[in-house]
Amino acid sequence: MAVTRLAVAAALSSAPPSSSHSRGRATPSSCRPLPAASCSRAPKSKALRAAAAPAADAVDEEAPASPPPSDPGRGVENLVIIGSGPAGYTAAIYAARANLKPVVFEGYQVGGVPGGQLMTTTEVENFPGFPDGITGPDLMDKMRKQAERWGAELHQEDVEFIDVKSRPFVIRSSDREVKSHSVIIATGATAKRLRLPREEEFWSRGISACAICDGASPLYKGQVLAVVGGGDTATEEAIYLTKYACHVHLLVRRDQLRASKAMQDRVLNNPNITVHFNTEAVDVVGNTKGQMSGIQLRRIDTGEEKVLEVKGLFYGIGHTPNSQLLQGQIELDSSGYILVDEGTAKTSVDGVFAAGDVQDHEWRTSCYCSWIWMYSCFVS
Repeated sequence: MAVTRLAVAAALSSAPPSSSHSRGRATPSSCRPLPAASCSRAPKSKALRAAAAPAADAVDEEAPASPPPSDPGRGVENLVIIGSGPAGYTAAIYAARANLKPVVFEGYQVGGVPGGQLMTTTEVENFPGFPDGITGPDLMDKMRKQAERWGAELHQEDVEFIDVKSRPFVIRSSDREVKSHSVIIATGATAKRLRLPREEEFWSRGISACAICDGASPLYKGQVLAVVGGGDTATEEAIYLTKYACHVHLLVRRDQLRASKAMQDRVLNNPNITVHFNTEAVDVVGNTKGQMSGIQLRRIDTGEEKVLEVKGLFYGIGHTPNSQLLQGQIELDSSGYILVDEGTAKTSVDGVFAAGDVQDHEWRTSCYCSWIWMYSCFVS
C-alpha cells in the first residue's frame, strides 16, 4: 500500500488541498462541451493512446466507494489522463480508487478503437493472472471496465489541444474542454510499418512489431522467421528470436548494418542468423489455409525478386512516440520521447507526468507499462 499512497500524494501535490476528494462537473468551465459547430469530429489525426499509470490506494474496501459529492463552485479537475492501454487504464484504476475522480481521454486507435497497441494483438501470454493467456482486446476491455467501476470518467475522444504552459492545464478534445491541476501523458508510441500490400491481412497472424511480446507465441516457436531492419532494435530482436525460432533471417536495405559494433559482431557470428544485405520486403505470401508462408523479397542492387519461406516477419524499424501535441511545451529527446527524471515519471513541467511507451525507449511491454508509474511514484 505504501507505493500507491505515495503515488496519490504525487498526483495530489499539483492540486489545492481542498480539491483532493471533490470535483465540480456542473459549472460550464469544468468539463464543458464545445459549441455545436466545433463538435463534429475532424478527420482522425494521429490517435493519442496509452501506456502508463499513476497510483493510490487510499480506499481499501472491496466494493467501489461512492463518488464524493460534486462541488458546483469548482471548475478544475484533479487529474486528467490522456491515453488508454495498460498504463493509462492502470492509472485510472489507482487514481479512481484514491477518489481523485480522474477524467480519461481514451483516444482512438486506427479503426476507432481505444486501448492502444494491444488492440492489434491476438494472444497475450505474459500478463500476470492469465495462465491460459488472453487476447489483447479482452485484456483491455477488462481494464477499462475496472477503471469505470471505480469511478473514472472515460471519454472515447481524441485530444486535439494541450496547454501545460500555464495553470490550470487545459486539455481540449474533439467534443469538450477540461481544466486540470495535473496531467498524466500516456499516449504511447506507434510502431513504424512497411505498409506492404497484404500487411493488414497478416498483422498479428504472421507479422508483428514486437519480438519480445510475440516471439514466444506457439505461432512462431520452432519456425523460420525474419526481421526487417539494420539498427540496434532489429539486431536485438533477431538475437532474441533465436531462442524460439529454428532460424532467423535479417533483412537489411543497406549494404551494411547500422547497429553498434558489438551488436553487429553478435549477429554476424551467430550461426542461427542469416543477414541479407541490399534486400527489401515487397510483400508477404500466404498459403491455401490463409497462413503466412513467406516474404517476397527484392534485391535493391539488381532488382531480382524471390520468395523467402518464413512463418513470421518482425519489424525492427523503430517506433514514433505520440508526443506531437506537447512539442515546445515540455522537454523531449531528439526522437520525440518525453524526458522524465531518472527513476520517476516527472517531466520538465511540475504537475505533468509521463508513463509508458511515450517515454520508454526500451521495454514497451504491457506489464512494464502498468508497473512503471507505480514504481516511479514510489521512488520520487
